Amino acid sequence: MESSVRHTCLKLDLPVEDPKVKDAIFIKGTWFPSHFHLAITDGLNAWTCRASEEEVRQRAEQWDQPPAEYVALAERYLGFRQPGSKYGFDDAGHGQKRLSWTFEKQGTKMEWRWKCQPSSNNKQTTSEILDFLMDANIHLSEEVVRKTQSLEKLKAEAERCLLQSEKFNNEKAEFESAVYSKFVAVLNSKKAKLRELRDRISKLEATGKSSKEEDDSTDKTETFDEGSDGGNW
Repeated sequence: MESSVRHTCLKLDLPVEDPKVKDAIFIKGTWFPSHFHLAITDGLNAWTCRASEEEVRQRAEQWDQPPAEYVALAERYLGFRQPGSKYGFDDAGHGQKRLSWTFEKQGTKMEWRWKCQPSSNNKQTTSEILDFLMDANIHLSEEVVRKTQSLEKLKAEAERCLLQSEKFNNEKAEFESAVYSKFVAVLNSKKAKLRELRDRISKLEATGKSSKEEDDSTDKTETFDEGSDGGNW
């Protein structure tokens, strides 16, 4: 299925005797579920490697792997340079090259090698790799533009939400202040009424106490008068 095909392109810096000289190749990989194709160029010459399903199956059996797992591991190392892996692209005679890379599995150092044939058309193979890189760069640039635009929209939305939140907070503060002012006014009014009622009750109690004292005084006077009358009798 077309959707299961993946493409990668790795720029691989090769070890050279003179550290001041840079030697690099570009490896374009086309990855299928059970096989893969490689196109390699150094800018002048080009090579290809078409690993068939049968070849991948045989290699996978040697490493006790299913073909899909073998292809996935090859894609991992040839699609993205892995730290700690030693890569090689050495002469194999008759214009052929041997592409190799190392990795560790369960503590054991392993090396995979694939022989690459000279391209039948160096210019075309190199052009295809450069076209792929250009298309990938264009897609990446478009994606960056889309991400940037999306980020700007999110930023604008965040600023709008922030302003709206500040507005809500201000309105909430104003509302709470108004409600608090009304509550204080009502509370003070209630306190004033309570004080008024308390004063009235105090006055009533004072008036009632005064009346009682007068009544008691009157009763004592009448008793004294009666006693006086009895003595005269």
